[in-house]
Amino acid sequence: MKWKLAVEALKNGASDFILKPWNNEKLYASVNLAVDISRKNKKLNQWENVSIKTNQYKLETQSAAMQEVMDQIKKVAATDANVLLLGENGTGKYVLAEYIHELSERKNQPFVHIDLGSLSENLFEAELFGYKKGAFTDANQDYSGKIENAQNGTVFLDEIGNLPLHLQTKLLTLIQNRKLTRIGENKERNLDVRFIFATNENLKKAVSENRFRKDLYYRINTVELQIPSLRNRLEDIPTLANYFLEKYKQKYHKIDLDLNETLIEELINYSWPGNIRELDHCIERSLILSNEKKLKLLMPQDEESEKPIINLNIEEMEEILIKKALKKHRGNISLAAEDLGLSRAALYRRMDKFEL
Repeated sequence: MKWKLAVEALKNGASDFILKPWNNEKLYASVNLAVDISRKNKKLNQWENVSIKTNQYKLETQSAAMQEVMDQIKKVAATDANVLLLGENGTGKYVLAEYIHELSERKNQPFVHIDLGSLSENLFEAELFGYKKGAFTDANQDYSGKIENAQNGTVFLDEIGNLPLHLQTKLLTLIQNRKLTRIGENKERNLDVRFIFATNENLKKAVSENRFRKDLYYRINTVELQIPSLRNRLEDIPTLANYFLEKYKQKYHKIDLDLNETLIEELINYSWPGNIRELDHCIERSLILSNEKKLKLLMPQDEESEKPIINLNIEEMEEILIKKALKKHRGNISLAAEDLGLSRAALYRRMDKFEL
């Protein structure tokens, strides 16, 4: 009778079925997994009435740099190799990490996102690795950490550059041995997960300054992918802008508003320091505050173009001029180099120097 009830519950959408008397640890892990699945389903369901699918904008790119990244993702997704996603804030590192998971053989298992930048240092170890009841004050029950809750799935460690040195050592051991030990326990637990990491920080510089372990850096970047900034993939702005517009037209019931060529040109001419996230917010804000007849873009202030020149430092001026040339020519290296009186190779060297 119990198993008949269990089968019926699972058919009706239950994620698990636990018989009495239950094991607290198993119950907690099942609840955590159900929450992760629920959040993911909620994220997918919000697009039911939108003509553009959730993942479509990730896949459609006219940018050569982004096409190369997507090709590499398709190759690496089928493996269990560690992936390090590098790029500025707002370039879509979370979206790409989730896409790697969706293309992998682990796609039906948990995808657990851990934002290391949002955790206070004294909570890092407990949240990541879990703890045993009584391990410290207020540890009233056994707790399986976020990494353990991703068993058989994918762990996405965002802002890996924020991980304190003493936890870098523990993470390195975990990645190497695939064994996890909770705080207050001596018991090692076997771990079967795939790791994806991301940061907007220059990890090579962090290594040289002894803020990031060199051995951990080499361990996490089996495959290293540099996600281009939006100003370096201007060809994709129309697709992205229309994707966000369709999303918010449905949400705010303003289905008659559209982007014309003049508005697209205005979007392309902005530098987007906040990248795709900033574009998303710009479109949402513009649609909310526009009337129902005509869309009016409420563009952010272009900090680079409005910034007053307060000194004549040659290196700083050189960086500003290069940024202006790249913006003027919409990322076209040949035209920007010609405008600056440089060869393409010389411009590339300067772009590397200023991390543009």
